[in-house]
Amino acid sequence: MKKTVYNVLGVMSGTSLDGVDIAQLRFEVSAAGQWSYKITTAQTIPYTQEWVATLRAAIWYAPKELEQLNVRYTEYLALVISEFISKNKLKNLDAVCSHGHTILHQPAKGVTLQIGNLPLLATLLQQNIVCDFRVQDVQLGGQGAPLVPIGDALLFSEYDYCLNLGGFANCSSQEHTQSVAYDICPVNIVLNPLAEILGFPFDDCGKIASQGVVNKKLLQQLNALKFYSLPEPKSLGLEWVQECVVPLLAASEISVENKIATFTEHVAQQIAAQCKAESSVLVTGGGAYNSFLLERVKAYKNLKLIVPDKTLIEFKEALVFGLLGVLRLRDEINCLASVTGASKDHSSGKVFKKP
Repeated sequence: MKKTVYNVLGVMSGTSLDGVDIAQLRFEVSAAGQWSYKITTAQTIPYTQEWVATLRAAIWYAPKELEQLNVRYTEYLALVISEFISKNKLKNLDAVCSHGHTILHQPAKGVTLQIGNLPLLATLLQQNIVCDFRVQDVQLGGQGAPLVPIGDALLFSEYDYCLNLGGFANCSSQEHTQSVAYDICPVNIVLNPLAEILGFPFDDCGKIASQGVVNKKLLQQLNALKFYSLPEPKSLGLEWVQECVVPLLAASEISVENKIATFTEHVAQQIAAQCKAESSVLVTGGGAYNSFLLERVKAYKNLKLIVPDKTLIEFKEALVFGLLGVLRLRDEINCLASVTGASKDHSSGKVFKKP
């Protein structure tokens, strides 16, 4: 008989490189299959500047360098997770459910790489590990992303859309009893490095964007990128940003402030285009704090944007990857073909038992 209550850690590192999100989670499933959750305690461990630089540069690493980085990053993850467990005196965990950190994501070529997902993690932590959730989906012909929609369907079904604003924006919704979800556009993976040029880690509340001037030519070039006309399922990676977005920004002679204003407007237009008017939208991820961006979204579409409490804003992805891990332990579907384009629904993720 399957358990009905689970005590796990959800661990997430996003493309915006804020740090490692760790959340202690309690999940309970009813006899009718209804899931409930509680985020007991959670923390973001910021990356050092050295780690930020390394993870940004890793896209260019040779295979041997990536292997070495994978080991180093697994050891680093083990250290920060171990300190979190010790600090919070956690015991009797069913598993540590870890996304790892995406370095390569080229599903069309059958390639996706999340480092930090080695069996070494189970050995160092002396915990059961569920990880590497994307690889199997890509092997089944899917995008390997987004994976959060199963969590949206099981935990947040009261909203018309669930919108995550992290390194990339992605949304999920239910259409005719099927989950539909896809990446919309880059957000903080572009905005944060621009803000850093001006000496800020990010554009706080969109203040820089609000004072800049939108450049119509650059805005048109961004909106004309081929990705936006592709049908879903579809997903984005750093490679696409480097190939398609960075050259447009570099070629533009406008100020950094105006680039931030223009790209923020681009994001607002792309997000607004995805949602039906009058819809309720749960907004999470670091971009939920960008009040100017949310104002610009509502300027294009009358939407009810619901920004939840700080814990859910910052740890929703860690929460959902915790749930993905629990579903994998139960050998239940945690990856939806309607979302990723895989050949079938499946239960994805590698399980490493503690030694």
